[in-house]
Amino acid sequence: MPQAVTGGGPVISAAGERSRSYRLPSKTIALTFDDGPDPQWTPQVRRVLDRHGVDATFFVVGAQVARHPNLARQLVADGHELGVHTFTHPYLGRLPEWRRQLEYAQTQLAIAHATGVRTRLLRFPYSSQPEAVDDAEWTMIREAGRQGYVVVVNDTDSRDWARPGVEAIVRQATPPAGEGAVVLMHDAGGDRTQTVAALDAFIPAMQARGYRFTTVTEGLRLAFSNAANQVPALQPNPPATAGQRWRGAALVWTVQVADGLLILLTVLFLAAGLLTVGRTVLALVVAVRHTRRPPRHRWSWTPAVTEPVSVIVPAFNEREGIAGTVGSLVGSDHERVEVIVVDDGSTDGTAGVVEALDLPGVRMIRKDNGGKPSALNAGIAAASHDLIVMVDGDTVVEPDSIRRLVQPFADPRVGAVAGNVKVGNRRGLVACWQHIEYVIGFNLDRRLYELLCCMPTVPGALGAFRRTAVAEAGGLSTDTLAEDTDLTMAICRAGWKIVYAEDARAWTEAPATLAQLWKQRYRWSYGTMQAMWKHRRAITDGGPSGRFGRVGLPLLGLFGVILPLLAPVIDLLAVYGLVFLDRGHTALAWLAMLCLQFASAAIAFRLDGERLRPLWTLPLQQFAYRQLMYLVIAQSAATALAGARLRWHKLHRTGLATTTGGR
Repeated sequence: MPQAVTGGGPVISAAGERSRSYRLPSKTIALTFDDGPDPQWTPQVRRVLDRHGVDATFFVVGAQVARHPNLARQLVADGHELGVHTFTHPYLGRLPEWRRQLEYAQTQLAIAHATGVRTRLLRFPYSSQPEAVDDAEWTMIREAGRQGYVVVVNDTDSRDWARPGVEAIVRQATPPAGEGAVVLMHDAGGDRTQTVAALDAFIPAMQARGYRFTTVTEGLRLAFSNAANQVPALQPNPPATAGQRWRGAALVWTVQVADGLLILLTVLFLAAGLLTVGRTVLALVVAVRHTRRPPRHRWSWTPAVTEPVSVIVPAFNEREGIAGTVGSLVGSDHERVEVIVVDDGSTDGTAGVVEALDLPGVRMIRKDNGGKPSALNAGIAAASHDLIVMVDGDTVVEPDSIRRLVQPFADPRVGAVAGNVKVGNRRGLVACWQHIEYVIGFNLDRRLYELLCCMPTVPGALGAFRRTAVAEAGGLSTDTLAEDTDLTMAICRAGWKIVYAEDARAWTEAPATLAQLWKQRYRWSYGTMQAMWKHRRAITDGGPSGRFGRVGLPLLGLFGVILPLLAPVIDLLAVYGLVFLDRGHTALAWLAMLCLQFASAAIAFRLDGERLRPLWTLPLQQFAYRQLMYLVIAQSAATALAGARLRWHKLHRTGLATTTGGR
């Protein structure tokens, strides 16, 4: 470290092989202001300077110049001098050299566009006095010198940033008796009321003591008026080239557009945050209330439902898992269960597997491929009983599931019952993440919707219906890809009560790969949007249909469509914060959001009787699974807006759920 720097003045020239530092002449003060221009404080500082006839040097932040070019332009028009204070005000020691150069260059372009001039003066953010320059800062000074900059620190710090009071600022800004000084103040970065008041007192006080005020460049010229060859060839506010002004215009336009987008993202972030917290709190409060009155107590005042049940199993190429599904249904402890398997034109021998089982109470219906709604309607038409249970061909039910599922029908107002569907194949991250989603999202939401009397979906994997309710709804429709949601909405609008039986459990095989998951969720999301659009007129209806339209549809739209579409904003702002803002604060905010998710997940798992062990994967879920769900919702929304129609996607099955039972 050259002694000429650490023991020298606040203006440092490191161009060439020899480094020099310079002091201002005695009784000469160069007022310097950092961090502006600011629309509130810079005009006030400028008015004080103008009132006292003083010129100053403003070390501007490029991003602020881009946002407020008129302020920078007015400073130059008033005769003040500009210097570079970087574009984003980072701690330069933590940045690579290319990023430091970019900070300087972008600020120069912003100045060129706003004022038509450029500058060779540079001040690092968080810099201090010459004696505080260390090896790392000296390296940056040498880099800046090679780019033609003269680095300006200070030898009198007013410490106005600490807001110690007007008298303290004046005292700290005052140089030792008779000495010249580069005085550091700020015209941005917080409340500068004290700075403005102190400046108004400081200038006349120093003038009364014989001090003169100059810019940094003019102060150097005065100091070496008789030895100009020793002074850096500085010109105050030299003109910028046409190319610099044009590039600066493009940069300023980009910053202004980015600022507008950032404001929009911030608003969307607040909306997403409020929706997320609101949904979590509402769902948890309602779920706890729902759990305090379990099904066995809700229906204990009526005789047990022992009516015979017809179970419909629609099957298309379900060879891998159909035997386990049918076997679990035959093993039900409900007194009378009729199982009807509807083979919807399978090409893998599904029907043959069922027939080879030769189980009592099982009927096989073969039909040409017509889709899942067609298969279910065929099964209902062939059913012998009034209570209908629908089970997917890749799902295993527990021995008491059918019995527990139909108990709510003791209430004649109940038209449908949603079962508790769980992921059976939980090995692997993708399946584990779905298990978490099933517990937190689907099953927690069903408790909420039941108490609000607006259940939107009885899952196709396990759901029970009165035949009369299905008939009033018009049966299973092919209008949407989410036939279970469409049917449930129609039953709810018809005035039937729909409840959730959390103790009626079934184990389904979830997609094992991201590609399969995409296909499934795309169908679900798009189908749900189709069903919402189909039943949109419920909003203006009266009675139960109107209640569903004005409560159920808005909740489903907010939490099922709008919130997932807004959720990427949280990730975008997290990335923005890590790059441009305080990384510690950004990481802390992200961890707070994760803790909220973990707390809600833990409560949901406890309510559902699940072990907490899978929640260790929750942090990993934030970096792949959530983003996939964003894209699925976005694609579904785009498809819905385009009015396209999709075929029923058939997923590859392995039969894991039928062999593991979720254990």
